[in-house]
Amino acid sequence: MAIDKKFVDHFIEVTSKAALASSYLVGKKDKIAADKAAVDSMRFNLNKIDINGHIVIGEGELDEAPMLYIGEKLGTRNGPEFDIAVDPLEGTNFAANNLPGALSVIAVSEKNNLLKAPETYMEKISTRVNEKNVVDLDYTVKQNISNLSDYLNKNPEDLTACILDRARHKEIIEELKKLKVNLKLITDGDVSGALLVTQKKYNVDIFLGIGGGPEGVITAAALDAFNCNFQGRFLFKTDEDKLRARKMGIIDLTKKYELNEIVCGDSIFCATGITSGDLVSGIDIQGDEYFSETLVTHKSSGLKKVVKIKQNI
Repeated sequence: MAIDKKFVDHFIEVTSKAALASSYLVGKKDKIAADKAAVDSMRFNLNKIDINGHIVIGEGELDEAPMLYIGEKLGTRNGPEFDIAVDPLEGTNFAANNLPGALSVIAVSEKNNLLKAPETYMEKISTRVNEKNVVDLDYTVKQNISNLSDYLNKNPEDLTACILDRARHKEIIEELKKLKVNLKLITDGDVSGALLVTQKKYNVDIFLGIGGGPEGVITAAALDAFNCNFQGRFLFKTDEDKLRARKMGIIDLTKKYELNEIVCGDSIFCATGITSGDLVSGIDIQGDEYFSETLVTHKSSGLKKVVKIKQNI
């Protein structure tokens, strides 16, 4: 069953207003305040929409207000049932330090169609190539690059890989350098990093590495609309992490998830720029008006574009 397209505008409004709220704290060196502003705005505006919303991926566990916590009910309670995944401020350090790439993000599906992801790490890989056995989490870096090169009819040195610049990725980065693959190293924001594979204009052929599990699920909604490939596997450090995952219904803790196991059915994804980055421009305030850019996808209608909006503050 498709999500009514009328909800697209509602959710664009939600992320745009959250981005605006956070934009006032850009460069203030206070990522907690910037995040709280986005959270408060997102909650307020979601509660105005005629939906039965249920947060399945949020900023904290049950009752951890003021965060949009897992299990929180949102909307007027008069409307369709939706599962909602939020990242009100993706790239908190970007916003705090006035760096490119801060976003306000939401993904919405019909009830029970989004994987409930615990607050833990996830091993991820994404490409534009939606063919089985080209890239896979179970392959070595060398095999993935070789397969991708052959499929795209490119040399490895003509490929670009995006990866978080973290100590945990040292071996992967060294292997990519050895293969002469071009690197796009990012300091934060693995939602936006993974989305760079969606279109050729971003010049990123593969995204890989370890990032946030909840962010992986949110990203999957957009990648699904672009017909891209994505795989994810949760990584658990502690027994507490494993217990939390089991409570969320995750039985096989070593499972490799395909995209259609992370998000199924119809979905809407919105990512509004707070600071300008590769995907969208940031909030631009001019007098009593502001301009925003939102990357939006709606799978059933085939919508996938950047929407530019001018609104009164």
